[in-house]
Amino acid sequence: MDLRTPVPVTAPAVSWRGETLLNDIECRFRLMGQGPSPLSVDGGSLGLGLPRRAIALPELSAILMHPSCSYVARDAVWRLLVQRARTGDSAWRASAVGVALPGLRFKAYLLAKLFTGDVQAAIVEHFLRALGTVDVARPGVVGNLLSAAFSKARAELRDLEPASAGVPNHAPGTVSPPAPYGHPDLVLARAVTAGVITVQEAELIGVTYLEEVSLTAYAERTGQPRWNLYKRRTAAVARLRAAIESGALSDPYADAVNEATSTVALDAPTARKRP
Repeated sequence: MDLRTPVPVTAPAVSWRGETLLNDIECRFRLMGQGPSPLSVDGGSLGLGLPRRAIALPELSAILMHPSCSYVARDAVWRLLVQRARTGDSAWRASAVGVALPGLRFKAYLLAKLFTGDVQAAIVEHFLRALGTVDVARPGVVGNLLSAAFSKARAELRDLEPASAGVPNHAPGTVSPPAPYGHPDLVLARAVTAGVITVQEAELIGVTYLEEVSLTAYAERTGQPRWNLYKRRTAAVARLRAAIESGALSDPYADAVNEATSTVALDAPTARKRP
């Protein structure tokens, strides 16, 4: 698809049980993209293959999700969104949440596999906080935002969880799947649901492969030994690829994850020190 062609953004979201915060945010976000003067960015000024015109934010969100949109273009857009959110304008802060909704839905889905608290409120709150602290000079701006929000929300929910032991304890049927935005992250969500990989392994694979964060950086961020993470990721990727190739995770976007975990070079394992 040519990014200069307007992207349809009117497809309805899959319904979750009852009203949810993220559905409400999505509804308001779509309304912001309507009318004669919707909130937009100037694609002509940004360049990098984006349409050379004003791009309403709901359409922009769809463009950023498309495989033909480069990482450089995504980072340029997200630097702009973060800068505008940091002006304190509530419309731009809300818009940043709206553009990030596909990723926020996935992170909320993972959290809901572990905790019974209000995972959607937690992930949105910490995403908004991360807008003020994320280093926009680092590549992978939106990935860094989502990872920071996920880590902070997980810590907060763990502290609030009664008798939390890190084991999923939600009642059967209470966790709805994320809306089908067609992102490779959702294949990881399918794998978690199917028991192929754990929530922690999905986060590890998603951050270090799909968000292009190095294993060393992830180890430093989480305080875990790099060699242990390397072994865990290698084993999890092997199970994930086998499940994809067997058809157990049948999905048009499974190939994207399979390609990423097959062709992205693994960080060279650190030599183990002899005792």
